[in-house]
Amino acid sequence: QVQVVESGGDLVQAGESLRLSCVVSGSISSINAMGWYRQAPGKQRELVATLTSGGDTKYSDSVKGRFLISRASIKNTVYLYLNSLKPEDTAVYFCNGIISSFGGTYDNYWGQGTQVTVSS
Repeated sequence: QVQVVESGGDLVQAGESLRLSCVVSGSISSINAMGWYRQAPGKQRELVATLTSGGDTKYSDSVKGRFLISRASIKNTVYLYLNSLKPEDTAVYFCNGIISSFGGTYDNYWGQGTQVTVSS
């Protein structure tokens, strides 16, 4: 009953930018934190950025200074701004939410992923 949906992935040239969106819907009591992860072919999923309900943000070293996670003005929506993209950023990007549904405890919810491909 809780859904996490990402969008915005695309095929872009190196140096270009993208904005990914993550929309959380359903029976939501509260959201403790949101995060973006990515997984490249043949590699394990890795953390990209996190945003707590208190506004604290953290980034992986590989994207620090280039990516930005922020809460959108739209309710229960989080953005990931990807700037100065590199071919190494090519991956499926997943949105994750630590969310409490009505009558339940906090659980991790994952989106289906959105593909970002950066060419040279």
